[in-house]
Amino acid sequence: MEVIQVNNLTFRYPEAKGAALDDVSFHVKQGEFVVLCGASGCGKTTLLRHLKKETLPVGKQSGTVRYNGTLLAELPAIEAAEQIGMVFQNADNQIVMDQVWHELAFSMENVGYDQAVMRKRLAEMSHFFGLEELLYKSVHEISGGQKQLINLASVLLLQPKLLLLDEPTSQLDPVAARDFLQLLYRLNQEMSMTVIISEHRLEDVIPLADRIVMLEGGRVKHDAAPRELCEAIGADESTNDLSYLPSVTKLFLSAQAAGKPLAAQDIPLTVREGKQWLAGQGGLKPNLSHQNGERVSSTLDPSQRLLTCDEITFKYEKTGSEVLKKLSLDVYKHEFLAVLGGNGAGKTTMLQMMAGLLQPQRGKVKREKHVKVGYLAQNPLLYFSYDTILEELQRMADYAGLADRERKIAEVVEALQIAAILPKHPYDLSGGEQQRAALALVLLGEPDVLCLDEPTKGLDPIAKQRTAELLQQLCQLGKTIVMVTHDIEFAAEHATRCAMLFDGAIAAEADPALFFGTNYFYTTAINRTVREWLPEALTTKDVIEQWAN
Repeated sequence: MEVIQVNNLTFRYPEAKGAALDDVSFHVKQGEFVVLCGASGCGKTTLLRHLKKETLPVGKQSGTVRYNGTLLAELPAIEAAEQIGMVFQNADNQIVMDQVWHELAFSMENVGYDQAVMRKRLAEMSHFFGLEELLYKSVHEISGGQKQLINLASVLLLQPKLLLLDEPTSQLDPVAARDFLQLLYRLNQEMSMTVIISEHRLEDVIPLADRIVMLEGGRVKHDAAPRELCEAIGADESTNDLSYLPSVTKLFLSAQAAGKPLAAQDIPLTVREGKQWLAGQGGLKPNLSHQNGERVSSTLDPSQRLLTCDEITFKYEKTGSEVLKKLSLDVYKHEFLAVLGGNGAGKTTMLQMMAGLLQPQRGKVKREKHVKVGYLAQNPLLYFSYDTILEELQRMADYAGLADRERKIAEVVEALQIAAILPKHPYDLSGGEQQRAALALVLLGEPDVLCLDEPTKGLDPIAKQRTAELLQQLCQLGKTIVMVTHDIEFAAEHATRCAMLFDGAIAAEADPALFFGTNYFYTTAINRTVREWLPEALTTKDVIEQWAN
């Protein structure tokens, strides 16, 4: 039975030049696990919002959306609220109450459940999610990952039959993201719950999916099972879609002889399948010319130190626990430092102290004279006050006192590829587009040290690559970058040094190969796949370079 039927759906936002969705048609069967993917701004969020009556966007629409054969617009309000649940990309946007248990009860109160039913469901869900310790906490005290779990639990308390999720793992650390996705898969398998999820981080979600729907320019480009999608993309050498595939799959496709036909059933999607494929090839014989010397941790020159965190300690409330505990970290000229750690570890707090937005209660943050620090927050909406992105950029350029305002704006717009969104309102943009627009505002301030809090959150793989190229260019031009991230693949490929924040202090720091090469969870899928043969290889490029055969 088909739960969702989308037929010839076209949608245009008010005053927009082009359609956000253009003749989109696809059907979803009961119990399917469907992944939506595609570039930022391709229409994923707009499509998901059309699948839930309460989130339908304002604009001009044609075509139909049906739920269990009934037009979505004609679905009774209670049935629509109970049977179709949605988890948004930004966890804070979905939370409306002050305490966790109030937030969990809010949806049930609105539907009008009896108190006995509410208590029973709340007890069951709290136990299932392990929320007992969080129930009486303020929602402002919990981490982004915990907030996303609260949002999912709040939706599930209504026992929906269809679950919609818009990039739910974008703010989660790698371990929490995998746990969250496995929880969704468990709901899909054990409850036969239909799941439609929009994701950019496809490494972990593709192996769970029954189907992948890829959008491009508001149209459906691919609609196929995971291996069939990989086969189609691998056969088309002219496409950029290869970057959307899991790392193990990209390695397999890169290793195939040109013109050799691909068999979908042979394509590996997981680390286990990748290792089985490599073992069937006789393993990997390392190219010794690429070893012994390239992966030695570099010695940093103390004279190049720009910023120092000297045993800084901080807590938000007088009676609360310490978020940072005598944390010490040095930042050097021209480096690209990536700081990783779990949700709630204190990474954002540390970054705000580096930027001067918070002051340590003990210890010092020392900056060299005339060093200007720019800060990009995790929530890009904090940066927007005007009606268009162009006006935002012009106001920021005036505030920064730039002599050649138009040229500087043009350079940033070109570097971040945001010309198409200049006339748009910031709140009409996708999460990835908002992230790039906020980064453009920070860059107009011409900082020496750029502190970035999850800069790749919400970005598609191609936009991520453009961001990496821009950040590397900034390093070459003399900028220093400190990035807090959960994106292990991005940090492994582009950072010059990595650090792990744990229990309020820096637990480890090293070059990427040494840092990730010995980790169990905090490492790349490629490293887990080839570690037996190439223990320091982190990316597909590393493996190809070191693969003698």
